[in-house]
Amino acid sequence: MPTDCIPFRETYYFSSLICDYLDEKQHLQPFYNRFPKLENFKAQIEEKGSSVRAQSRTVLVESLKNQYKGFDISDLTSKHIESLKQDNTFTVTTGHQLNIFTGPLYFFYKIISTINLCKELKTAYPQQNFVPIYWMATEDHDFEEINYFNFKGKKVQWNRNASGAVGELNLDKLDHVYEVFALQLDKSKNAEELKDLFKSAYLEHHTLTEAMRFLVNALFSDYGLVILDGNDKALKQQFIPYIENELIEQESFKKVSETNHQINEASNQDYKIQVTPREINLFYIHDGLRERIVFDNDTFKVLNTNITWSKSELLKEVNDFAERFSPNVIMRPLYQEVVLPNLCYIGGGGELAYWLQLKSNFEAQKVVFPMLLLRNSVLLITSKQKEKLNKLNVTVKDLFLNQHDLMTKVTKELSKIDIDFAPQKEHLKKQFEDLYKLAEQTDKSFKGAVAAQEKKQTQGLENLEKRLLKAQKRKLEDVLERIRLIQDELFPRQSLQERNANFSEFYLEHGNQFTQKLIENLQPLKGEFLVLEI
Repeated sequence: MPTDCIPFRETYYFSSLICDYLDEKQHLQPFYNRFPKLENFKAQIEEKGSSVRAQSRTVLVESLKNQYKGFDISDLTSKHIESLKQDNTFTVTTGHQLNIFTGPLYFFYKIISTINLCKELKTAYPQQNFVPIYWMATEDHDFEEINYFNFKGKKVQWNRNASGAVGELNLDKLDHVYEVFALQLDKSKNAEELKDLFKSAYLEHHTLTEAMRFLVNALFSDYGLVILDGNDKALKQQFIPYIENELIEQESFKKVSETNHQINEASNQDYKIQVTPREINLFYIHDGLRERIVFDNDTFKVLNTNITWSKSELLKEVNDFAERFSPNVIMRPLYQEVVLPNLCYIGGGGELAYWLQLKSNFEAQKVVFPMLLLRNSVLLITSKQKEKLNKLNVTVKDLFLNQHDLMTKVTKELSKIDIDFAPQKEHLKKQFEDLYKLAEQTDKSFKGAVAAQEKKQTQGLENLEKRLLKAQKRKLEDVLERIRLIQDELFPRQSLQERNANFSEFYLEHGNQFTQKLIENLQPLKGEFLVLEI
Protein backbone atom coordinates (compact mmCIF):
# COMPACT_ATOMS: atom_id res chain seq x y z
CA MET A 1 0.00 0.00 0.00
CA PRO A 2 1.20 3.57 -0.67
CA THR A 3 2.69 5.22 2.36
CA ASP A 4 1.76 8.73 1.36
CA CYS A 5 0.94 11.06 -1.52
CA ILE A 6 2.41 14.55 -1.70
CA PRO A 7 1.26 17.36 -4.03
CA PHE A 8 3.96 18.01 -6.62
CA ARG A 9 4.20 21.67 -5.63
CA GLU A 10 4.97 20.70 -2.02
CA THR A 11 7.95 18.54 -2.99
CA TYR A 12 9.89 21.64 -4.19
CA TYR A 13 11.36 19.57 -7.04
CA PHE A 14 9.05 20.76 -9.84
CA SER A 15 9.17 24.03 -11.73
CA SER A 16 6.60 26.77 -11.27
CA LEU A 17 5.53 26.20 -14.90
CA ILE A 18 4.69 22.54 -14.27
CA CYS A 19 3.02 23.27 -10.92
CA ASP A 20 0.90 25.98 -12.53
CA TYR A 21 -0.01 23.57 -15.33
CA LEU A 22 -1.10 20.95 -12.80
CA ASP A 23 -3.17 23.60 -11.04
CA GLU A 24 -4.77 24.44 -14.42
CA LYS A 25 -3.84 28.11 -14.10
CA GLN A 26 -5.86 30.09 -16.61
CA HIS A 27 -2.91 31.88 -18.21
CA LEU A 28 -1.48 28.53 -19.40
CA GLN A 29 -4.67 27.19 -20.98
CA PRO A 30 -3.89 28.56 -24.48
CA PHE A 31 -0.79 26.37 -24.61
CA TYR A 32 -2.44 22.95 -24.36
CA ASN A 33 -5.45 21.23 -25.88
CA ARG A 34 -7.27 19.45 -23.06
CA PHE A 35 -6.20 18.82 -19.49
CA PRO A 36 -5.69 15.09 -18.77
CA LYS A 37 -8.86 14.21 -16.89
CA LEU A 38 -10.68 10.97 -17.61
CA GLU A 39 -13.81 12.72 -18.86
CA ASN A 40 -11.80 14.90 -21.27
CA PHE A 41 -10.59 11.90 -23.25
CA LYS A 42 -13.98 11.55 -24.95
CA ALA A 43 -13.50 14.74 -26.97
CA GLN A 44 -9.82 13.88 -27.62
CA ILE A 45 -10.84 10.47 -29.00
CA GLU A 46 -13.38 12.10 -31.32
CA GLU A 47 -10.96 14.77 -32.55
CA LYS A 48 -8.03 12.42 -33.13
CA GLY A 49 -10.22 9.69 -34.60
CA SER A 50 -11.47 11.99 -37.34
CA SER A 51 -7.93 12.89 -38.42
CA VAL A 52 -6.23 9.47 -38.66
CA ARG A 53 -6.07 7.94 -42.15
CA ALA A 54 -6.49 4.19 -42.64
CA GLN A 55 -3.31 4.17 -44.75
CA SER A 56 -1.32 5.59 -41.83
CA ARG A 57 -2.54 2.77 -39.63
CA THR A 58 -1.53 0.18 -42.24
CA VAL A 59 1.97 1.65 -42.56
CA LEU A 60 2.34 1.82 -38.76
CA VAL A 61 1.39 -1.84 -38.27
CA GLU A 62 3.69 -3.04 -41.06
CA SER A 63 6.57 -0.99 -39.66
CA LEU A 64 6.05 -2.42 -36.18
CA LYS A 65 5.96 -5.96 -37.52
CA ASN A 66 9.20 -5.38 -39.39
CA GLN A 67 10.85 -3.85 -36.31
CA TYR A 68 9.83 -6.82 -34.15
CA LYS A 69 11.18 -9.47 -36.57
CA GLY A 70 13.36 -11.93 -34.66
CA PHE A 71 11.95 -10.90 -31.26
CA ASP A 72 9.68 -13.01 -29.11
CA ILE A 73 6.69 -10.96 -28.05
CA SER A 74 3.72 -11.63 -25.81
CA ASP A 75 0.25 -12.40 -27.11
CA LEU A 76 -0.96 -9.11 -25.65
CA THR A 77 1.69 -7.04 -27.43
CA SER A 78 0.94 -8.89 -30.68
CA LYS A 79 -2.78 -8.26 -30.18
CA HIS A 80 -2.10 -4.57 -29.53
CA ILE A 81 -0.08 -4.23 -32.74
CA GLU A 82 -2.82 -5.87 -34.81
CA SER A 83 -5.49 -3.69 -33.20
CA LEU A 84 -3.78 -0.54 -34.50
CA LYS A 85 -5.35 -1.28 -37.91
CA GLN A 86 -8.78 -0.59 -36.43
CA ASP A 87 -10.21 2.91 -36.39
CA ASN A 88 -11.33 2.52 -32.75
CA THR A 89 -7.75 1.94 -31.52
CA PHE A 90 -5.70 4.76 -30.05
CA THR A 91 -2.31 5.06 -28.40
CA VAL A 92 -0.88 6.60 -25.26
CA THR A 93 2.81 7.34 -25.74
CA THR A 94 5.90 7.98 -23.71
CA GLY A 95 9.42 8.37 -25.03
CA HIS A 96 12.90 8.12 -23.64
CA GLN A 97 16.56 7.89 -24.53
CA LEU A 98 18.36 4.57 -24.92
CA ASN A 99 20.06 4.70 -21.51
CA ILE A 100 21.99 1.51 -20.88
CA PHE A 101 20.08 -0.86 -18.62
CA THR A 102 17.19 1.69 -18.65
CA GLY A 103 19.14 4.40 -16.78
CA PRO A 104 17.33 6.18 -13.91
CA LEU A 105 14.31 4.70 -12.16
CA TYR A 106 11.89 7.16 -13.70
CA PHE A 107 12.14 5.22 -16.97
CA PHE A 108 10.01 2.57 -15.25
CA TYR A 109 7.58 5.19 -13.97
CA LYS A 110 7.11 6.62 -17.46
CA ILE A 111 6.31 3.25 -18.98
CA ILE A 112 4.08 2.04 -16.16
CA SER A 113 2.19 5.34 -16.18
CA THR A 114 1.53 4.69 -19.87
CA ILE A 115 0.44 1.09 -19.34
CA ASN A 116 -1.84 1.98 -16.44
CA LEU A 117 -3.46 4.92 -18.22
CA CYS A 118 -4.41 2.61 -21.08
CA LYS A 119 -6.09 0.30 -18.55
CA GLU A 120 -8.04 3.20 -17.03
CA LEU A 121 -9.14 4.40 -20.46
CA LYS A 122 -10.33 0.93 -21.47
CA THR A 123 -12.51 0.77 -18.35
CA ALA A 124 -13.95 4.23 -19.01
CA TYR A 125 -14.30 3.82 -22.80
CA PRO A 126 -14.84 0.08 -23.46
CA GLN A 127 -15.76 0.60 -27.13
CA GLN A 128 -12.21 1.75 -27.90
CA ASN A 129 -8.83 0.04 -27.66
CA PHE A 130 -5.83 1.73 -26.07
CA VAL A 131 -2.24 0.72 -26.81
CA PRO A 132 0.73 1.78 -24.63
CA ILE A 133 3.66 2.94 -26.80
CA TYR A 134 7.30 3.42 -25.84
CA TRP A 135 8.95 5.63 -28.48
CA MET A 136 12.68 4.89 -28.53
CA ALA A 137 14.80 7.98 -29.02
CA THR A 138 17.10 6.16 -31.42
CA GLU A 139 18.01 9.30 -33.38
CA ASP A 140 19.44 11.18 -30.40
CA HIS A 141 23.16 11.84 -30.46
CA ASP A 142 24.10 12.71 -26.86
CA PHE A 143 26.06 9.61 -25.91
CA GLU A 144 27.24 11.14 -22.62
CA GLU A 145 23.65 11.21 -21.35
CA ILE A 146 22.98 7.52 -21.93
CA ASN A 147 26.29 5.70 -21.44
CA TYR A 148 25.94 4.89 -17.73
CA PHE A 149 23.63 3.89 -14.91
CA ASN A 150 24.05 4.01 -11.15
CA PHE A 151 24.07 0.90 -8.98
CA LYS A 152 24.17 1.33 -5.20
CA GLY A 153 25.77 4.75 -5.51
CA LYS A 154 28.42 3.68 -8.04
CA LYS A 155 28.47 4.61 -11.71
CA VAL A 156 28.57 1.73 -14.20
CA GLN A 157 29.79 3.36 -17.41
CA TRP A 158 30.22 2.42 -21.07
CA ASN A 159 33.36 4.08 -22.43
CA ARG A 160 33.88 4.31 -26.18
CA ASN A 161 34.02 6.84 -28.99
CA ALA A 162 30.60 7.63 -30.42
CA SER A 163 29.14 9.75 -33.20
CA GLY A 164 25.91 9.91 -35.15
CA ALA A 165 22.55 8.58 -33.99
CA VAL A 166 23.00 6.53 -30.81
CA GLY A 167 20.56 3.83 -31.91
CA GLU A 168 22.91 2.85 -34.72
CA LEU A 169 25.92 2.38 -32.42
CA ASN A 170 27.38 -1.10 -32.26
CA LEU A 171 27.80 -2.62 -28.81
CA ASP A 172 31.58 -2.57 -28.71
CA LYS A 173 33.02 -2.78 -25.17
CA LEU A 174 29.70 -3.48 -23.45
CA ASP A 175 31.14 -6.84 -22.46
CA HIS A 176 33.46 -4.85 -20.14
CA VAL A 177 30.44 -3.08 -18.64
CA TYR A 178 28.78 -6.45 -18.08
CA GLU A 179 31.84 -7.76 -16.25
CA VAL A 180 32.00 -4.70 -13.98
CA PHE A 181 28.29 -4.92 -13.20
CA ALA A 182 28.30 -8.69 -12.63
CA LEU A 183 31.10 -8.37 -10.06
CA GLN A 184 28.87 -6.14 -7.93
CA LEU A 185 26.08 -8.73 -7.76
CA ASP A 186 25.69 -11.66 -5.42
CA LYS A 187 24.75 -15.25 -6.36
CA SER A 188 21.04 -14.97 -5.62
CA LYS A 189 18.31 -15.96 -8.10
CA ASN A 190 17.41 -12.32 -8.75
CA ALA A 191 21.07 -11.41 -9.31
CA GLU A 192 21.43 -14.20 -11.87
CA GLU A 193 18.31 -12.95 -13.65
CA LEU A 194 19.76 -9.43 -13.82
CA LYS A 195 23.02 -10.74 -15.25
CA ASP A 196 21.19 -12.82 -17.83
CA LEU A 197 19.02 -9.86 -18.80
CA PHE A 198 22.01 -7.55 -19.30
CA LYS A 199 23.97 -10.23 -21.15
CA SER A 200 21.09 -11.16 -23.48
CA ALA A 201 20.34 -7.52 -24.29
CA TYR A 202 23.82 -6.13 -24.82
CA LEU A 203 26.08 -9.06 -25.66
CA GLU A 204 23.75 -10.87 -28.07
CA HIS A 205 22.58 -7.99 -30.30
CA HIS A 206 24.30 -5.78 -32.82
CA THR A 207 23.05 -2.23 -32.22
CA LEU A 208 21.88 -0.18 -29.27
CA THR A 209 18.39 -0.02 -30.80
CA GLU A 210 18.17 -3.83 -30.93
CA ALA A 211 19.50 -4.14 -27.38
CA MET A 212 16.99 -1.64 -26.01
CA ARG A 213 14.08 -3.29 -27.81
CA PHE A 214 15.06 -6.66 -26.35
CA LEU A 215 15.51 -5.25 -22.84
CA VAL A 216 12.26 -3.27 -22.69
CA ASN A 217 10.34 -6.10 -24.35
CA ALA A 218 11.67 -8.53 -21.74
CA LEU A 219 10.62 -6.19 -18.92
CA PHE A 220 7.19 -5.06 -20.16
CA SER A 221 5.91 -7.29 -22.96
CA ASP A 222 3.61 -9.13 -20.54
CA TYR A 223 1.77 -5.84 -20.02
CA GLY A 224 1.24 -5.32 -23.74
CA LEU A 225 3.77 -2.52 -24.24
CA VAL A 226 4.54 -1.77 -27.90
CA ILE A 227 8.03 -0.43 -28.67
CA LEU A 228 8.41 1.89 -31.65
CA ASP A 229 11.56 3.09 -33.41
CA GLY A 230 10.88 6.34 -35.24
CA ASN A 231 14.03 5.92 -37.30
CA ASP A 232 12.04 4.00 -39.89
CA LYS A 233 11.90 4.58 -43.66
CA ALA A 234 8.19 3.86 -44.11
CA LEU A 235 7.21 6.06 -41.16
CA LYS A 236 9.45 8.89 -42.35
CA GLN A 237 7.76 8.77 -45.76
CA GLN A 238 4.48 9.57 -44.00
CA PHE A 239 6.18 12.68 -42.68
CA ILE A 240 7.53 14.00 -46.03
CA PRO A 241 5.03 16.91 -46.38
CA TYR A 242 6.04 18.19 -42.93
CA ILE A 243 9.76 17.81 -43.68
CA GLU A 244 9.29 19.84 -46.85
CA ASN A 245 7.36 22.51 -44.98
CA GLU A 246 10.07 22.72 -42.35
CA LEU A 247 12.82 23.12 -44.93
CA ILE A 248 11.08 25.65 -47.18
CA GLU A 249 8.55 27.52 -45.02
CA GLN A 250 10.32 27.19 -41.65
CA GLU A 251 6.92 27.30 -39.96
CA SER A 252 7.98 25.83 -36.64
CA PHE A 253 10.62 28.52 -36.05
CA LYS A 254 8.04 31.27 -36.46
CA LYS A 255 5.31 29.63 -34.40
CA VAL A 256 7.44 28.37 -31.51
CA SER A 257 9.30 31.69 -31.26
CA GLU A 258 5.95 33.48 -30.96
CA THR A 259 4.76 31.01 -28.33
CA ASN A 260 7.92 31.40 -26.26
CA HIS A 261 7.22 35.12 -26.06
CA GLN A 262 3.54 34.53 -25.24
CA ILE A 263 4.33 32.08 -22.42
CA ASN A 264 6.44 34.68 -20.64
CA GLU A 265 3.96 37.47 -21.39
CA ALA A 266 1.02 35.42 -20.10
CA SER A 267 2.25 35.32 -16.53
CA ASN A 268 4.14 37.24 -13.90
CA GLN A 269 6.23 34.12 -13.50
CA ASP A 270 9.61 34.08 -15.19
CA TYR A 271 9.15 30.63 -16.70
CA LYS A 272 12.23 28.95 -18.05
CA ILE A 273 11.89 28.39 -21.79
CA GLN A 274 12.95 24.79 -22.29
CA VAL A 275 13.91 24.80 -25.98
CA THR A 276 14.76 27.48 -28.52
CA PRO A 277 13.78 26.73 -32.13
CA ARG A 278 16.20 26.94 -35.03
CA GLU A 279 15.33 28.17 -38.50
CA ILE A 280 15.43 24.52 -39.63
CA ASN A 281 14.73 21.91 -36.96
CA LEU A 282 16.03 18.87 -38.79
CA PHE A 283 19.23 16.84 -38.79
CA TYR A 284 20.70 14.86 -41.64
CA ILE A 285 21.65 11.31 -40.60
CA HIS A 286 23.53 8.87 -42.78
CA ASP A 287 26.39 6.38 -42.26
CA GLY A 288 27.33 7.56 -38.76
CA LEU A 289 26.67 11.22 -39.55
CA ARG A 290 24.16 13.35 -37.64
CA GLU A 291 24.46 17.07 -38.32
CA ARG A 292 22.12 20.02 -38.57
CA ILE A 293 20.69 21.26 -41.87
CA VAL A 294 21.02 25.02 -42.41
CA PHE A 295 20.08 27.48 -45.14
CA ASP A 296 22.81 29.95 -46.06
CA ASN A 297 23.36 32.11 -49.17
CA ASP A 298 20.53 30.45 -51.11
CA THR A 299 22.01 27.03 -50.44
CA PHE A 300 21.00 24.22 -48.09
CA LYS A 301 23.95 22.71 -46.23
CA VAL A 302 24.75 20.00 -43.71
CA LEU A 303 26.96 21.57 -41.05
CA ASN A 304 30.54 20.35 -40.74
CA THR A 305 30.35 18.52 -44.08
CA ASN A 306 30.64 19.29 -47.79
CA ILE A 307 27.02 18.25 -48.43
CA THR A 308 24.98 20.99 -50.14
CA TRP A 309 21.76 21.17 -52.16
CA SER A 310 19.74 23.61 -54.17
CA LYS A 311 16.05 23.77 -53.25
CA SER A 312 15.03 21.33 -56.01
CA GLU A 313 17.90 18.95 -55.16
CA LEU A 314 16.94 18.99 -51.50
CA LEU A 315 13.30 18.23 -52.17
CA LYS A 316 14.34 15.32 -54.39
CA GLU A 317 16.60 14.05 -51.57
CA VAL A 318 13.67 14.22 -49.15
CA ASN A 319 11.41 12.22 -51.45
CA ASP A 320 14.10 9.66 -52.32
CA PHE A 321 15.59 9.29 -48.81
CA ALA A 322 13.13 10.55 -46.21
CA GLU A 323 14.80 8.31 -43.64
CA ARG A 324 17.87 10.56 -43.71
CA PHE A 325 15.95 13.52 -42.28
CA SER A 326 15.80 13.43 -38.52
CA PRO A 327 13.57 15.74 -36.45
CA ASN A 328 15.05 17.57 -33.49
CA VAL A 329 13.29 18.23 -30.18
CA ILE A 330 10.94 20.76 -31.82
CA MET A 331 9.87 18.53 -34.71
CA ARG A 332 9.98 15.08 -33.11
CA PRO A 333 6.65 15.56 -31.25
CA LEU A 334 4.98 16.56 -34.51
CA TYR A 335 6.42 13.48 -36.23
CA GLN A 336 5.15 11.26 -33.43
CA GLU A 337 1.63 12.65 -33.64
CA VAL A 338 1.55 12.36 -37.45
CA VAL A 339 2.40 8.64 -37.50
CA LEU A 340 0.46 7.54 -34.39
CA PRO A 341 -3.26 7.60 -33.53
CA ASN A 342 -2.15 9.16 -30.26
CA LEU A 343 -4.29 10.72 -27.56
CA CYS A 344 -1.83 11.58 -24.81
CA TYR A 345 1.90 12.05 -24.27
CA ILE A 346 3.30 11.13 -20.86
CA GLY A 347 6.57 12.76 -19.89
CA GLY A 348 8.60 14.37 -17.14
CA GLY A 349 8.47 18.01 -16.14
CA GLY A 350 11.13 19.12 -18.61
CA GLU A 351 9.40 17.33 -21.47
CA LEU A 352 5.99 18.79 -20.73
CA ALA A 353 7.58 22.23 -20.50
CA TYR A 354 8.76 22.05 -24.12
CA TRP A 355 5.54 20.43 -25.33
CA LEU A 356 3.71 23.51 -24.00
CA GLN A 357 5.76 25.54 -26.50
CA LEU A 358 4.51 23.56 -29.50
CA LYS A 359 0.72 23.80 -29.74
CA SER A 360 0.62 26.74 -32.18
CA ASN A 361 2.92 24.88 -34.56
CA PHE A 362 0.62 21.83 -34.44
CA GLU A 363 -2.33 24.07 -35.26
CA ALA A 364 -0.48 25.63 -38.19
CA GLN A 365 0.34 22.13 -39.50
CA LYS A 366 -3.26 20.96 -38.88
CA VAL A 367 -2.16 18.12 -36.59
CA VAL A 368 -4.17 17.33 -33.44
CA PHE A 369 -2.28 18.34 -30.30
CA PRO A 370 -2.22 15.51 -27.72
CA MET A 371 -3.14 15.73 -24.07
CA LEU A 372 -0.09 16.17 -21.85
CA LEU A 373 0.26 14.15 -18.66
CA LEU A 374 3.02 14.43 -16.08
CA ARG A 375 4.36 10.93 -15.45
CA ASN A 376 4.10 9.33 -12.05
CA SER A 377 6.88 10.13 -9.61
CA VAL A 378 7.68 7.73 -6.79
CA LEU A 379 9.87 7.59 -3.71
CA LEU A 380 10.51 3.97 -2.73
CA ILE A 381 10.98 3.48 1.00
CA THR A 382 11.55 0.32 3.02
CA SER A 383 9.59 -0.54 6.14
CA LYS A 384 12.84 -0.30 8.10
CA GLN A 385 13.48 3.24 6.86
CA LYS A 386 9.87 4.16 7.63
CA GLU A 387 10.21 2.77 11.15
CA LYS A 388 13.37 4.78 11.76
CA LEU A 389 11.65 7.98 10.64
CA ASN A 390 8.72 7.33 12.94
CA LYS A 391 11.06 6.86 15.91
CA LEU A 392 12.81 10.11 15.03
CA ASN A 393 9.42 11.87 14.67
CA VAL A 394 10.27 12.92 11.10
CA THR A 395 7.76 12.65 8.25
CA VAL A 396 8.63 11.48 4.75
CA LYS A 397 7.45 14.86 3.50
CA ASP A 398 10.11 16.52 5.69
CA LEU A 399 12.80 14.66 3.71
CA PHE A 400 11.91 16.61 0.56
CA LEU A 401 13.41 19.73 2.19
CA ASN A 402 17.02 20.53 1.35
CA GLN A 403 19.31 19.14 4.01
CA HIS A 404 20.13 22.47 5.69
CA ASP A 405 16.44 23.36 6.05
CA LEU A 406 15.64 19.84 7.26
CA MET A 407 18.30 19.98 9.98
CA THR A 408 17.09 23.43 11.07
CA LYS A 409 13.44 22.31 11.18
CA VAL A 410 14.22 19.21 13.25
CA THR A 411 16.48 21.14 15.62
CA LYS A 412 13.79 23.73 16.33
CA GLU A 413 11.20 21.01 16.90
CA LEU A 414 13.40 18.94 19.25
CA SER A 415 15.05 21.78 21.14
CA LYS A 416 13.75 22.44 24.65
CA ILE A 417 14.93 26.03 24.18
CA ASP A 418 12.94 28.40 22.01
CA ILE A 419 15.31 29.19 19.15
CA ASP A 420 12.92 31.53 17.40
CA PHE A 421 13.78 35.13 18.36
CA ALA A 422 10.72 36.57 16.65
CA PRO A 423 9.24 37.91 19.95
CA GLN A 424 12.52 39.67 20.79
CA LYS A 425 12.68 41.15 17.30
CA GLU A 426 9.11 42.41 17.59
CA HIS A 427 9.87 43.95 21.01
CA LEU A 428 12.94 45.66 19.56
CA LYS A 429 10.91 46.98 16.64
CA LYS A 430 8.38 48.59 19.01
CA GLN A 431 11.15 50.20 21.05
CA PHE A 432 12.58 51.80 17.94
CA GLU A 433 9.14 52.99 16.82
CA ASP A 434 9.11 55.19 19.92
CA LEU A 435 12.62 56.40 19.15
CA TYR A 436 11.59 57.28 15.57
CA LYS A 437 8.72 59.38 16.95
CA LEU A 438 11.24 61.22 19.11
CA ALA A 439 13.53 61.62 16.08
CA GLU A 440 10.73 63.35 14.14
CA GLN A 441 10.99 66.21 16.64
CA THR A 442 14.72 66.84 16.05
CA ASP A 443 17.15 66.95 13.11
CA LYS A 444 17.80 64.32 10.43
CA SER A 445 21.16 63.27 11.88
CA PHE A 446 19.48 61.87 14.98
CA LYS A 447 17.00 59.93 12.85
CA GLY A 448 19.92 58.42 10.94
CA ALA A 449 21.59 57.43 14.18
CA VAL A 450 18.40 55.69 15.33
CA ALA A 451 18.18 53.76 12.02
CA ALA A 452 21.82 52.69 12.28
CA GLN A 453 21.33 51.51 15.84
CA GLU A 454 18.16 49.58 14.90
CA LYS A 455 20.02 47.80 12.11
CA LYS A 456 22.94 46.98 14.42
CA GLN A 457 20.74 45.57 17.19
CA THR A 458 18.54 43.60 14.77
CA GLN A 459 21.65 42.04 13.23
CA GLY A 460 22.92 41.29 16.72
CA LEU A 461 19.73 39.40 17.55
CA GLU A 462 19.92 37.50 14.25
CA ASN A 463 23.53 36.53 14.93
CA LEU A 464 22.62 35.32 18.42
CA GLU A 465 19.74 33.32 16.95
CA LYS A 466 22.10 31.67 14.45
CA ARG A 467 24.63 30.89 17.18
CA LEU A 468 21.95 29.38 19.40
CA LEU A 469 20.71 27.25 16.49
CA LYS A 470 24.25 26.09 15.78
CA ALA A 471 24.80 25.22 19.44
CA GLN A 472 21.56 23.22 19.55
CA LYS A 473 22.52 21.39 16.36
CA ARG A 474 25.77 20.31 18.05
CA LYS A 475 23.82 19.16 21.08
CA LEU A 476 21.45 17.12 18.88
CA GLU A 477 24.15 15.89 16.49
CA ASP A 478 23.48 12.17 17.07
CA VAL A 479 19.81 12.49 16.15
CA LEU A 480 20.52 14.80 13.20
CA GLU A 481 23.14 12.42 11.84
CA ARG A 482 20.63 9.55 11.84
CA ILE A 483 18.15 11.70 9.94
CA ARG A 484 20.87 12.85 7.56
CA LEU A 485 21.80 9.24 6.76
CA ILE A 486 18.20 8.30 5.94
CA GLN A 487 17.78 11.35 3.73
CA ASP A 488 21.03 10.53 1.92
CA GLU A 489 19.77 6.99 1.30
CA LEU A 490 16.43 8.16 -0.09
CA PHE A 491 17.66 11.31 -1.83
CA PRO A 492 21.09 10.39 -3.23
CA ARG A 493 23.23 13.41 -4.13
CA GLN A 494 20.49 15.56 -2.59
CA SER A 495 18.25 14.82 -5.54
CA LEU A 496 15.21 12.66 -6.20
CA GLN A 497 15.80 8.93 -5.90
CA GLU A 498 14.12 8.38 -9.29
CA ARG A 499 16.73 10.53 -11.03
CA ASN A 500 19.68 8.55 -9.65
CA ALA A 501 18.94 4.95 -8.76
CA ASN A 502 18.52 2.14 -11.31
CA PHE A 503 15.78 -0.48 -11.19
CA SER A 504 18.38 -3.24 -10.67
CA GLU A 505 18.89 -2.30 -6.99
CA PHE A 506 15.24 -3.01 -6.28
CA TYR A 507 14.97 -5.98 -8.62
CA LEU A 508 17.85 -7.55 -6.70
CA GLU A 509 15.68 -7.46 -3.58
CA HIS A 510 12.20 -8.05 -4.99
CA GLY A 511 12.58 -9.68 -8.43
CA ASN A 512 9.56 -9.48 -10.74
CA GLN A 513 7.42 -8.36 -7.81
CA PHE A 514 9.08 -4.94 -8.08
CA THR A 515 7.41 -4.19 -11.44
CA GLN A 516 4.14 -5.74 -10.32
CA LYS A 517 4.05 -3.55 -7.21
CA LEU A 518 4.47 -0.46 -9.36
CA ILE A 519 1.75 -1.65 -11.74
CA GLU A 520 -0.60 -2.08 -8.78
CA ASN A 521 0.06 1.31 -7.20
CA LEU A 522 0.83 3.93 -9.87
CA GLN A 523 -2.24 6.03 -10.68
CA PRO A 524 -1.32 8.26 -13.62
CA LEU A 525 -4.30 10.62 -13.35
CA LYS A 526 -4.02 11.18 -9.60
CA GLY A 527 -1.53 14.01 -9.99
CA GLU A 528 0.51 13.55 -6.82
CA PHE A 529 3.98 12.33 -5.86
CA LEU A 530 3.70 8.77 -4.54
CA VAL A 531 5.66 7.49 -1.54
CA LEU A 532 5.59 3.71 -1.81
CA GLU A 533 6.68 1.28 0.88
CA ILE A 534 8.38 -1.80 -0.55
